[in-house]
Amino acid sequence: MRTQVGIIGSGPAGLLLAQLLHQHGIETVILERQSREHVEARIRAGVLEQGTVRLLREAGVGERMDREGIIHQGLSLAFSGRRERIDLHHFSGGSTVMIYGQTEVTRDLIEARLKAGGLLEYEAPAIAVENFLEGQPRIIYQKNGQRYELLCDFVAGCDGYHGVSRQSVPPDKLRLFEKIYPFGWLGILSDTPPVNEELIYANHARGFALCSMRSHTRSRYYVQCSLDDKVENWSDDAFWAELRRRLPEETAANLITGPRLEMSIAPLRSFVAEPMRFGQLFLAGDAAHIMPPTGAKGLNLAASDVFYLSRALIAYYGEKRTDLLDRYSEACLRRVWKAIRFSWWFTTTMHKFDDDPINHRLQLAELDYLTGSTAARMSFAENYVGLPFEKFE
Repeated sequence: MRTQVGIIGSGPAGLLLAQLLHQHGIETVILERQSREHVEARIRAGVLEQGTVRLLREAGVGERMDREGIIHQGLSLAFSGRRERIDLHHFSGGSTVMIYGQTEVTRDLIEARLKAGGLLEYEAPAIAVENFLEGQPRIIYQKNGQRYELLCDFVAGCDGYHGVSRQSVPPDKLRLFEKIYPFGWLGILSDTPPVNEELIYANHARGFALCSMRSHTRSRYYVQCSLDDKVENWSDDAFWAELRRRLPEETAANLITGPRLEMSIAPLRSFVAEPMRFGQLFLAGDAAHIMPPTGAKGLNLAASDVFYLSRALIAYYGEKRTDLLDRYSEACLRRVWKAIRFSWWFTTTMHKFDDDPINHRLQLAELDYLTGSTAARMSFAENYVGLPFEKFE
């Protein structure tokens, strides 16, 4: 089989790239190792930056998002028994974020892909990417126990941290950066109304907590936990009791609890692979970078990678230009490292790292300054709603 762009991975990055390229008549094939049911059931992020929202609209998949998504103009930081709101819309110069689950984004993109007649091969794991440095890339994959080859002009590796794309790159051509945080997030999903109409990030002596949501009737809550903790250690009642302890009294009193739909523990880390281009192979999303979910940047950075890669490929096929392909990695990584910095700062400010009382007091001083300084709130808002995409044309 042959195509113009072979895409490994049917998460939001791979699907969005395929949809944007389809609009310009560029042929793609998506290979996904999991089943469609598995992909559509994955519980992931739910905060979309304004740039991501615009890109989804550009791809023609914004109708349900605009109908069901919830626009947030601010968020709250809870600390020292109080809750302070940051007006993102005001301090960012008019930008907002949208609450719309990654699961829903994925479903919308899958429907658009199938409606367009695009090839999307489920349960077809890629096992190697070859010849991408020689200019004749091919993806070796399996389907129904048989081995196949997908020949293409370019390969987009959108297959996550454990995917074959980055693993196919010779180690001497990669530079890897990684920071492991000494804690994780224990999260619960429940069909209960959110405790607040906007997100609440809480710094507490017992550890971090986050009150988030997927809709007006479905909530997502997290509490910081140790890396060796297990979901089996937590009953629903124990989770709700711990969450209440970490929230201001007035907020905790308004918390409506219910049985879990899902509970899981996510470790926190930062990871970057440089560069993001190797000949005709381009990495995007989690294949190239991962960061703590504190700043809500994972899905949004994947979307920004796709913004740059789609425009580079459109310029190549439309005008035979290669300059944007050459600039892809540099443009992506500038934005990636700024997001890594913000996520690191926000994680460091909000989480408990040790029992040293001076460290907690310093965090509280940082939050007190942030919520009382116009300049600090402007910087926070600008980063949280998402830095603008670079001019790339």
